[in-house]
Amino acid sequence: MSTRAQITANKANSQKSTGPRTDQGKSHSSRNNFRHGFTGAFCVFADESQSDFDRLLESLCAEHSPSTPTESLLVESLAQHYWLKQRAIRLHGACGESNENQLALYLRYQVANDRAFHKCLDQLAKLRAEKRKAEIGFESQRRAKAKEARLKTHENRRAERHGWALLLDEAKVDGQRLLNLKLNSPNYPGPPSVRRVLANEPAA
Repeated sequence: MSTRAQITANKANSQKSTGPRTDQGKSHSSRNNFRHGFTGAFCVFADESQSDFDRLLESLCAEHSPSTPTESLLVESLAQHYWLKQRAIRLHGACGESNENQLALYLRYQVANDRAFHKCLDQLAKLRAEKRKAEIGFESQRRAKAKEARLKTHENRRAERHGWALLLDEAKVDGQRLLNLKLNSPNYPGPPSVRRVLANEPAA
């Protein structure tokens, strides 16, 4: 069992080992076990070129022209996996031949990031294909609806013309009937030529 003096001494010692306190010290401490950067959050090493990575990402964006957040994330992942693959190749080349474990590790990361790169590329292509298919389907539906609307308009106009033709025919029949009624009426004098014909009078 610890004595009171030992407990007091342990508390005092623990206060002396609280870890780094400055931002710089905390940053260094967080990277103590950060050896190759193939796991965890992606970052560009201090001995690597951030501008080179930025140009890589820009060129991939220019090539694939992402138009949605998902496409942008896939393109960014392409850049990151390619970068990590190149890092693995570089570290593999710099590693001594005697260190077989490190050689195998870098080779494994190289292959893993190469596969991840092509997987992202396949996902991007699949997403684009589905998007084009949806756009084609939407365009086909739009054209079908436009064609249907044109046919309906044509039918309406033909029906309207047919209706006017029927009304015109009915008007002609009604007019002829009225004319016949007037001609047969003794109170209807009619035009001079008609009166002469009815009276059997010679023309002047």
